Amino acid sequence: MGTSIQVEAWSDDARAGEAAVDAVMAEMHRIDEAMSPYKETSELSRINREAQAGPVAIGSEMLELLLAASRFSEMSQGAFDITFASVGSLYDYRAGTGPDEEQLARAREAIGYRHLEVDPRAGTVRFARPGMRIDLGGFAKGHAVERGAAILRGCGIGSGIVTAGGDSRILGDRRGRPWMIGVRDPRRAGEVLAVLPLEETAVSTSGDYERFFLAGGARYHHIIDPRSGRSPDRIRSVTILAPDGLTSEALSKSVFVLGLEAGMRLVDAQPGVDVVVIDSQGSLHYSRGLASGAGPRAAAAHPADAAA
Repeated sequence: MGTSIQVEAWSDDARAGEAAVDAVMAEMHRIDEAMSPYKETSELSRINREAQAGPVAIGSEMLELLLAASRFSEMSQGAFDITFASVGSLYDYRAGTGPDEEQLARAREAIGYRHLEVDPRAGTVRFARPGMRIDLGGFAKGHAVERGAAILRGCGIGSGIVTAGGDSRILGDRRGRPWMIGVRDPRRAGEVLAVLPLEETAVSTSGDYERFFLAGGARYHHIIDPRSGRSPDRIRSVTILAPDGLTSEALSKSVFVLGLEAGMRLVDAQPGVDVVVIDSQGSLHYSRGLASGAGPRAAAAHPADAAA
C-alpha cells in the first residue's frame, strides 16, 4: 500500500499479544497483495488490465469495496471517485513531473464513477470508458486498519491501535485514558496544531504534504479533484473521525476536494462523523461536534501546547 504499518496492543499474555500483532501484519500483506497498483499480480492490476475489454470476475472483498466506493461517490457528488486514476497515474511525485494540458484533457475523459459498472449478482466489474483505471489509494488503507482492529478484537484484545500512513483504527481506550492523536502542522514537520483525545474510533488525515512537488509556484500533490484532474489548493489538511476506517478515509478525501464550506456541510450531515480542517491560510476549523465538545468519540480539540 506504499506506506508503513504500526500496531500497538495490550494483552495480559505476551505470546498471545505478539501472535495477534503478527496476524494483523499478515493481513496487511494480504491486502497489499490484492490491492496494490504497483504489483502486476494484484487483483486491482488485473482489473485495470482487463476490465476495458469486458466484465472481470472479482472476489467478494473487492466487490464490497467497489460498491462502497460508489456510495461515497454519490454521497460526495463525485468528489470521491476511484476512477481518478486515469489522471493520477500521470503524476510522478518523486520526479516532480505531471501531465501537459493535452494529456490531462484526454485522461479526464476517462474519469467518472458512473461509468464503473459493478454487477453484484455476477460478481464482476467493467470499465465503460476507454482509458479508465481505478485506484484504491484513497480507500484501501482505511479498509486495512479496520480489518486489523477486527483481528485484534477477535484475539480478545480490547485496547490497541492499527495505523497505516495517515489512517488509524483505535480499539477501546489507552488503558483507562484516551489515545492522544496529534493533527500535524502541514508546513512544519514534527509540529502539531491540535491534539485530539480519542477512543474507539477511526481517524484519517489527508494532507497536501504527503506526496507532492512544487513547480511554477504551485503545489502538485496526490489528492486529485476528479473534475479538474488537478490538486485542490483551498485546504492543506483534513482529519476525519468516523465509526469505521472506510468512512474516515473516503470522507477525508471528499472534504479535501469539496473545500471548507461544502465539506463541512457533508460532514455535519453524517451521524457520528467529525472533522478538523486546516485551510490554505493555516487556520483551524472544527465540525459542530468537536467545536462543542459533544463529539461521540472525542472531546474538544486541545491546542497543540496543551498536551504532548
